[in-house]
Amino acid sequence: MKNAPNIVLVGPMGAGKTTIGRLLSQTLEREFFDSDRVIEEKAGADIPWIFDKEGEDGFRRRETHVLQEMLEEPEQRVVLATGGGIVMREENRALLRKETMVVYLYASVEQQLHRTSKSNHRPLLKKGNPKETLTNLFKIRDPLYRDVASLIVETDARHPRAVANKVLDAIKNQFENSESPV
Repeated sequence: MKNAPNIVLVGPMGAGKTTIGRLLSQTLEREFFDSDRVIEEKAGADIPWIFDKEGEDGFRRRETHVLQEMLEEPEQRVVLATGGGIVMREENRALLRKETMVVYLYASVEQQLHRTSKSNHRPLLKKGNPKETLTNLFKIRDPLYRDVASLIVETDARHPRAVANKVLDAIKNQFENSESPV
C-alpha cells in the first residue's frame, strides 16, 4: 500500500479522527499528524486561545495553511486527522480532492454529544446548547464531508480498531493492484 496517497480523516467532533488516525498510521507505517495539534505547535497557543484572539476566521486561515503544508510535501505520505470544520472553506475542499484519500468518519449527533461532553477543548461547544450546536453543524457540514469523501465509515457503536480495519481494507482494495514489486 505504499502507492496509496495521503490519507485524510474528516468528520465531526467526536468521530474518532485522532484515535483512528493513529491506528492507521501505525499499521501503514506512516507519520501521523493531527491538524489541530500542528496549528497549536506553530502558534504556540491552544485552539481556544486562537479562537478568542483571532476568531474562527483566523483559526480557519491557519488550518488552510497547515493542510497545504501537509498535503503538498511530495516526499512524504501521511495520515492526517483534521478538525471538524476543515471542509468549511472551498479552498480546503479543493485541496482534499487532489490525490488524497479522504475518509469521512460519520458519527451521529448523539454519539458526538456523548464523546465531546467532557471536553473543554472545543470552542464551538462552549456557548449555548451543545446538542443544538452539534445538530446545526451537522446539517451544514455533512454534505461537505460527503462531497470530498473517497470513503464513508460509520463510527457509532464501533470499536476504533474495527473502524481502522474497515479503512485499511478499503485502501488495500483500491491500491493493491497498483503495487509494484520491491
